[in-house]
Amino acid sequence: MTPDGSLSIADLAESDAALLALPQAPALFRITAGEGRPYIAKTSVLRRRALRLLARRDTPSRLLNLRGAFTRLDYWLTGSALDASLMHYELARFHFPEDYLRVLRLRMPFYVKLLAANPWPRTMVTAHSGGNTSLVYGPFRSRISAEAFESGYLDLFQIRRCQEDLTPSPDHPGCIFGEMNKCSRPCQTAVGSEEYAQEVARASEFLRTGGRSLLRGIAAARDTLSGEMEFEEAARQHRRLEKVEEVLRLRDELAGDVDHLNACAVTRSSVDNAADLFLLREGHWQGKQRIGFELEDGKPVSIDRKLRELFAATTCVNLAPVGRREHLAILARWFYSTWCDGELLVFEKFDDPPVRKLVNAIGRVMDRNAFTG
Repeated sequence: MTPDGSLSIADLAESDAALLALPQAPALFRITAGEGRPYIAKTSVLRRRALRLLARRDTPSRLLNLRGAFTRLDYWLTGSALDASLMHYELARFHFPEDYLRVLRLRMPFYVKLLAANPWPRTMVTAHSGGNTSLVYGPFRSRISAEAFESGYLDLFQIRRCQEDLTPSPDHPGCIFGEMNKCSRPCQTAVGSEEYAQEVARASEFLRTGGRSLLRGIAAARDTLSGEMEFEEAARQHRRLEKVEEVLRLRDELAGDVDHLNACAVTRSSVDNAADLFLLREGHWQGKQRIGFELEDGKPVSIDRKLRELFAATTCVNLAPVGRREHLAILARWFYSTWCDGELLVFEKFDDPPVRKLVNAIGRVMDRNAFTG
């Protein structure tokens, strides 16, 4: 990444005037000290932070000061917390390849994973989003919210909840969930592998469609029964529908099939009269795009047109499973935080983005930008 500005040790040889000339703006900066590892950090006010770290001090202080070891300072102006987090991630990976997660203090979010490769598939809550044969649903705010959704989700299907490697046998002791009719009891050979696989397929489709596969079927059955004046059975189907809706309300805002998680984050930009867009395709960040409001031939350019051209020109960049897990961790930490400073729009198909909603989101972010100065 090319820095927006730099200072060398020669710039501070005479005085601290060069520090006073730094922008009074949010930034990510890197201080190089000889042959050692650089100091990388984010700040909301670059000039103030640089003065604290690099200014000449006449009296001893317990505050960190790098004046004696300083050789060079590079900085990148940032328009938002997401912008700073993504740039910090790239710099940390480059300079600290062995322990960049510790440097970033990046914790992985939690997911509900359907282990399809298991001979008798089951679910689990995990912070690992990898697994080519698994369906991964998330990310959630916390393990507690992921476990709450998993529990409600399993109430809708006859999938086992045990964690053991099953060896089905009529002599298997079973468990309380089988006795409560919340499991089809494959352990006791109450169902065969094909019948169990059909139930798993229904459960998988529920996650992939965000619950629509089950909602449609129950609603259609209820309406048919109501039309045939089977009101008692129609009421039962309505209660089932309400149960499904209750389970879906347990989802956190970002929770979905991560293989089809497409989104666009809209934030303020570090330059005037512009907004930054961060595109997410299938759980992978695709870089930052800037939407400006400059005139062409004295006329404003349609933002709608710019957005369509931007999405059409974006080439898909997919990382290894570890890379995607880290990208989703950055997304979850920003979106679920109290310092989320933008808007996120999630959509099903990357090639068919909600352009009108994005235009409105850009307008809202720009209005807040103008209001805050």
